[in-house]
Amino acid sequence: MSVNTSNVYGKISISDLAIAKVASNAALECYGIVEMVSRRFTDSLSELLKKQPGGKGVKVVTNGDRIFIDVYVIIKYGVSINAVAESLKEGIKYKVEKFTGMIVDTVNVNIIGVKL
Repeated sequence: MSVNTSNVYGKISISDLAIAKVASNAALECYGIVEMVSRRFTDSLSELLKKQPGGKGVKVVTNGDRIFIDVYVIIKYGVSINAVAESLKEGIKYKVEKFTGMIVDTVNVNIIGVKL
């Protein structure tokens, strides 16, 4: 799927993969995030076979002009989980909204593990 909008210059369509790549880069810039991880083992296998990397650990669902994002991360040991999760939500929401011009409805943070 993709997010679609139009203006006086024409129609704009942004794919879910493009949104996932922006969200993934925003997540990796956040303090306390060690890496993005796949949701399931089958997802990691399919990512190995893809020719274009990116969007790992991010699931994007679009509905009209609304965007719903789930991120799956491993965080650094010793950081406040709540502070990192809130910072991650705000960072992803800001960057994706700035990139797409659309509204990000929810950002769900799933912490899969902790790394020393």
